[in-house]
Amino acid sequence: MTSVASPSPLLLGSEWRETPARQSVVNPFTGEIIADVCLARPEEIEEAVTVSLRDAPQLARTAAHARAAALHHVADRLKAHRADFADTIRLEAGKPIADAEREVDRAIHTFSLAGEEATRRQGEVIPMDLTPGMEHHHGLWQRVPIGPVLCITPFNFPLNLVAHKVAPCLAAGNPVLLKPAPQTPLTALRLGNIFRELDLPKGALSILPCDNALAESMVRDDRIRALSFTGSAAVGWRLKNIAGKKRVLLELGGAAAVIIEPDADLDLAAARCVTGGFSYAGQTCISVQRIYLHDEVYEAFLTRFIPRVEALPVGDPADASTVVGPLINSQAADRVEKIIHDAVRQGARLLTGGTRQRSLMRPAVLADVRPDMTVSCEEAFGPVVTLSRYQRLEQAFEMVNESAYGLQAGIFTRNVHSIFRAWQTLEVGAVLANEIPTFRADHMPYGGVKDSGLGREGVKYAIRELTEPRLLVLHLPP
Repeated sequence: MTSVASPSPLLLGSEWRETPARQSVVNPFTGEIIADVCLARPEEIEEAVTVSLRDAPQLARTAAHARAAALHHVADRLKAHRADFADTIRLEAGKPIADAEREVDRAIHTFSLAGEEATRRQGEVIPMDLTPGMEHHHGLWQRVPIGPVLCITPFNFPLNLVAHKVAPCLAAGNPVLLKPAPQTPLTALRLGNIFRELDLPKGALSILPCDNALAESMVRDDRIRALSFTGSAAVGWRLKNIAGKKRVLLELGGAAAVIIEPDADLDLAAARCVTGGFSYAGQTCISVQRIYLHDEVYEAFLTRFIPRVEALPVGDPADASTVVGPLINSQAADRVEKIIHDAVRQGARLLTGGTRQRSLMRPAVLADVRPDMTVSCEEAFGPVVTLSRYQRLEQAFEMVNESAYGLQAGIFTRNVHSIFRAWQTLEVGAVLANEIPTFRADHMPYGGVKDSGLGREGVKYAIRELTEPRLLVLHLPP
């Protein structure tokens, strides 16, 4: 998987397939080509869709215990090959090895959760005799698979975000057509090796690296019943517009905010905001980007925050102590560098960081930012955090809600009334109290509002999104 001598084939209906179309995978830290990957052409896409449709009824009828056993097998095999998967993530995503290992552990948990949820068929008995004249009618409903699902995943979590697409689909009985990120297809293809061991219909999973035009052809294809996309807001909303009648789930960007009140534990808040803002070079959609500080604690927070930021180890992802590795490529580093320079040119103060060596960037902290600056209103997706002052909590709520995004937000305070006011007021998918918005547990409902997306992930909630309620009414006269 890490040699350019033998191209990695794609997975089509549980069979490896080589094609003449190739794409190189580059190590973000060294710039070296680590593998060539076969790309799907129109004929492979058509065959994969056909196989998926052919096997969808059989997968839907596969017993719950069999789907559960398959998902637990995947979890067990991931555990057995934890080091190999972590190293692949490090190589192709530039993720620090400690973070890569945590990602594998999370994926193990995600597949295990899906194995449990596969046995919990949702449904209920409905008392039809609530209506006069229906005393001899009985109603039952259950959730049934929606059908083939196209899953498009990003580079930043090449295993666990794949798991969050694939595992709920298979738990529900839906075939998956997976298009991994072009920067990080190797981890998904390695996962394909495990899926070939499963006793499931061949069309249960196809892994199809391909160009964007072919991915869009699948988005437009009415034979595919749902699209589950994680990526940028611009791309996600455009795909929704061309998706036709299919179900669409979007997990998109954010500019995650944290509010720090006068009664907050500042040491806890500073430590958590450093982790949330700069781990994996800020390349997560719930990375801490905006910190709103009450005037009373602004300076005290800075004395705790800035030294921690400057002490972060930046460098080689293979080093177990590294926290901030490279951005995914030089284009991403160019973009983040421009965001910082534009903010400074417009009056922001760069308190620390912002220097760059190839794709490595020192963590940057900006003060005196305005709401109209790009760094305030767009997703930075890099190691950049902004600091702003406020005087009243309602003012902080307004500043958080000014953003077009609404994924998650955090508040640090000991006042439970302030916590509940934040929960009621902030226009986000989740509010985290005394915790950073970068927090995510794999079983919780996860997703956003406004430009941050549609629907919810988290295994149980994704299954609900990717199944349909089907009702049976029985007329049983005496």
